[in-house]
Amino acid sequence: MTAPGEHDSWYRHRPHPWHGLETGDAPPLEIDAFIELTPFDLIKYETDKRTGYLRVDRPQRTSSTPPTPYGFLPRTLCGDRVAALSPTSQRGDGDPLDVCVLTERPVNRSEVLLQARVIGGIRMIDGGEADDKIIAVMRRDALFGDATDISEIPSSLIERLEHYFSTYKMVPGVPFDVTIAGSYGRDHALEVVSAAMADYSSEYDSSPPAPDGV
Repeated sequence: MTAPGEHDSWYRHRPHPWHGLETGDAPPLEIDAFIELTPFDLIKYETDKRTGYLRVDRPQRTSSTPPTPYGFLPRTLCGDRVAALSPTSQRGDGDPLDVCVLTERPVNRSEVLLQARVIGGIRMIDGGEADDKIIAVMRRDALFGDATDISEIPSSLIERLEHYFSTYKMVPGVPFDVTIAGSYGRDHALEVVSAAMADYSSEYDSSPPAPDGV
């Protein structure tokens, strides 16, 4: 939800990656992914909602690292519409929609934009909140670039993603409530992206405009 004064804090010189960038060239299919984590990161980074810069969320407590570049879709929000597409969720998590981008070539930098095509997703419920992970393929990728649906991706790679998200919040001795409710194909993924774009529009585009220049 919008915090008091949140719009006033969007930085004017660098576009805020959540609010100041576009979702993509032709969403919900052709999207831009803002990457926060790479497969080399042992620290969980997250975009600070106020400034738009990466901050350290936590050191990873397990040996698991993201199997793919991982980030979010600008101008999306997991709200009521996204939750309605996740039958066992009580609400959306209030964050931008997460995305994993499959690519043959290793991406070892974060805070980059990857042009990608949506092919499916993973349904994750975190503490009763819808926290879907969209799966996309990087545009012009030599290995994955021609894929149009998650069914064309080796099941072992999808299982690796599911394992990562089922364990990446684990802290030894601390209970946690994360459920991976399976994966879905492109058609449902496009519905989720469209719902997240609509949730964002309802939350932010109808709000009072930010000050001039922001």
